[in-house]
Amino acid sequence: MSGFVLTPWVWLAAAAVLAGLEILSPGAFMIWLAGAAVVSAGIAAVIAPPWTAQLLLFAGLATTSVLVGRAWLRAHPTTSRDPELNDRATRMIGTLVTVVEPIAGGTGRVQVGDSPWSASGPDLPVGSRARVVRVEGTTVVVTGV
Repeated sequence: MSGFVLTPWVWLAAAAVLAGLEILSPGAFMIWLAGAAVVSAGIAAVIAPPWTAQLLLFAGLATTSVLVGRAWLRAHPTTSRDPELNDRATRMIGTLVTVVEPIAGGTGRVQVGDSPWSASGPDLPVGSRARVVRVEGTTVVVTGV
């Protein structure tokens, strides 16, 4: 591989590809490798070490950046203004629903949004309003309003 050359442009292209992969599948991992590639580009532009040294440098920078990045993310966790955003069951608690099949003997069906759900709770006739108190698997537990 005597003609193999790693120019700063190769490193910048690698950084762009890695950053693009982070955008396509976010997970806060590839971005650290992209950062290591940018630093490698800077070093390659300033001192132009042989390609083997550049690869070793990149490997060290990548390892360090991933470890430092993970530690930083652990110390500064991402918080959400809506922690229940992807937890449909928790979001349903307290919701008013309409009984669409009578709840008799403790089971029936209720309309939650645009779809009917299995329900358990006190006996209620069709058309009654109920409030979701918890979700157990695919069954909502309701109480009369």
